[in-house]
Amino acid sequence: MERTGIVTMKGKPLTLIGESLSVGDKAPDFAVLDQTLATKTLKDFEGRIKVISVTPSLDTPVCDLQIHWFNEDAANQPDDVAVLNISMDLPFAIKRFCSTKGIERAVALSDHRDASFGMNWGVLIKELRLLARAVFIADKDDVIRYIEIVPEATHEPDYEKALQALVKIIR
Repeated sequence: MERTGIVTMKGKPLTLIGESLSVGDKAPDFAVLDQTLATKTLKDFEGRIKVISVTPSLDTPVCDLQIHWFNEDAANQPDDVAVLNISMDLPFAIKRFCSTKGIERAVALSDHRDASFGMNWGVLIKELRLLARAVFIADKDDVIRYIEIVPEATHEPDYEKALQALVKIIR
């Protein structure tokens, strides 16, 4: 399924591939790679609240700011909150980025192999084979409780709004 009119990059309209998700939907599964090339799926975070920060590429200034914000916020969350960052970056690039930038709390994952996260969560950009900037929060039962797909890929997400949604889920 292709969707237009949702995101732009530097004002240029882009096409998203995949189903449109809504709050209340069951979180779709995915298969991504961690920094050791091990496959991670939704089941690996079973029983935890999942905060999923989605970035086009960690080697860009806005993506760098985004993963750093979520990495710092993760330090303030209970153990039952998993903070993930998913991008199309190669696992080797993610490992280098995280080790040089001090990303230790957020779990950075790569969707480059199959784009299964991008397709299943509806944020794969057709023209670029990158992921649209977004934030999803799924509760312990894998029900989506918050969605923000950032309309302009060069802008940051609304961190405070995401944090407010997370606080409501934790309570």
